[in-house]
Amino acid sequence: MTAIGAGLFLIALGAILKYAITAEASWIRLDVAGIVLMLVGAASLLLGLVIYNNRRRGTVLTKRRIWEEHGEPEEEIIEERTTYDEPPT
Repeated sequence: MTAIGAGLFLIALGAILKYAITAEASWIRLDVAGIVLMLVGAASLLLGLVIYNNRRRGTVLTKRRIWEEHGEPEEEIIEERTTYDEPPT
């Protein structure tokens, strides 16, 4: 969640520099710095959303064989479970 928050913060800061500040500095162009911050914030937000979406759910596949005393397995049980960070609604 940190990447999502940082991305939103950088987008907001970049928009302020681009659109709200009218002062000029001789050593930096604030409008260009604002655009760069908005682009970096958008990339951070996108990366955070992709990572968050991928870790929310996972699938576990379990194979178990129940053996007789001698010989071939009596039965094979295959269990597939989907795990969630939060319970599905």
